[in-house]
Amino acid sequence: MTCQILDDSVTGERKQEILRAAIEIVADEGYGSLSMRGLARASGMKLGALQYHFRTWEDLLRALVNYIERAILDEFEAQKLDDGSASVGEIVAFMLDDNAGTGDALLGDRLWPQLWAMEQVEPLVSDLLEEVYARYVEILERAMKATGAESPRAEALCLMSMLEGESLFTGSGRRWETDREVVRETILKLVNKMYGEKS
Repeated sequence: MTCQILDDSVTGERKQEILRAAIEIVADEGYGSLSMRGLARASGMKLGALQYHFRTWEDLLRALVNYIERAILDEFEAQKLDDGSASVGEIVAFMLDDNAGTGDALLGDRLWPQLWAMEQVEPLVSDLLEEVYARYVEILERAMKATGAESPRAEALCLMSMLEGESLFTGSGRRWETDREVVRETILKLVNKMYGEKS
């Protein structure tokens, strides 16, 4: 499944290819490896050609943030998480399996730790993560209210913390990566016990 990007700030097939290359660099080598010159090389072009598409580092970063945010929002929409019909368990299952078996670096756990690190030095990335997390919490909170949860906002934030921790402790290359499946099953059992399975 390839995310369809319709945002005006990221037009043109070539720009999208460049942004995908930037995401791959960040996910595979770390955000410290992303530079205009390195991205030009990875994209098979000269620096001047890259600067035709993205004049400055800030232009590139802004386009990258918009691209990632749009892709995530498109996934919310595609999974019908934003329409209020998804159960807490369905939302959590999506969040636990956020690359939906596609191997997509954009939605996988290779990119997120890099984004967490980038947010410490790049305000645009910090804004992106806050926006994405706010959307996740809003969706979870709405689903929890539908179950009659006692404290929907607090419970949504608590659950988000657990889900983020799952990625940190059992994600790709982590010490407990081999325990990932059983951890995911345990989280889903807990969620279904607390909020019920959607019938």
